[in-house]
Amino acid sequence: MLSIIGIVAVLGAIIGGFLMERGNLRVLMQPSELVIIGGAALGTLLIANPLPVVIGILRGLRCVFTPSKYNKTLYLATMAMLNDLFNKARKGGLSSLEADVEQPDQSELFKKHALVAAEEHALEFICDTLRMLMTGNISPHELDQMLEVDLEVHHKETTQFASALVTVADALPGLGIVAAVLGVIVTMGALGGPPSEIGHKVAAALVGTFLGILLCYGIFSPFASSMSKAAEAEAQYYNCLRVGLLAYARGAPPMVAVEFVRRSIPYAVRPTFLELETELRGKPAEQPAAA
Repeated sequence: MLSIIGIVAVLGAIIGGFLMERGNLRVLMQPSELVIIGGAALGTLLIANPLPVVIGILRGLRCVFTPSKYNKTLYLATMAMLNDLFNKARKGGLSSLEADVEQPDQSELFKKHALVAAEEHALEFICDTLRMLMTGNISPHELDQMLEVDLEVHHKETTQFASALVTVADALPGLGIVAAVLGVIVTMGALGGPPSEIGHKVAAALVGTFLGILLCYGIFSPFASSMSKAAEAEAQYYNCLRVGLLAYARGAPPMVAVEFVRRSIPYAVRPTFLELETELRGKPAEQPAAA
């Protein structure tokens, strides 16, 4: 919602200021300039990136217009699931989790926490880590290194989409100049004609530069920044999983391991200790008494 408001604010301020200067909006309507800049930008995107990255960019743009799913609700559900996993392993040993991690789609424990189980990559991250713990052939230090490598690879993969979009955004001002130069070429060919026609062609050429700069700094660069923040939020979530799994691997009791997770959550979405306790007990939070 905020992204839509921001886009409206950018376009509204520019168009409003243009009208205050008694500009003619019809002059800004230059489809040919948009074709040149938009087509060339798409071409640079396809040249510079493989198809999976292009698809990832298109999917990542959804995060610009939707709230982050890495909120307090998801973190509470995740800690509740980890608590159940750790308690089951404490009572029956790690071998009691074998059926859950081998077939998570059929696990009653994961079905109980459907919100977290819907995160396929996170679920795979948890199950693969528990599989390694079941082998008994890995020390907490080695496990920590393994998880760090996994998170580094995952973070690099998710941030490449924003980086690719930044490259396109950086190219837009230059492509706007290309469109403007082409407009000037057309204008030079019209010399000797009516002054009004020449003036219209000059204005159309300048619109190319205007659109390139506007699309870069007003649209695509903010989009890339939003995608980068979404990737960072995802990385923080996976780091919390890493902290909890590593704490349990080092011998921490289930509740202590879950508290490690809570302390690693960013403050903006970190549940309080009371909220976590309420979630683990499965009781609705008490409402404060009316003043």
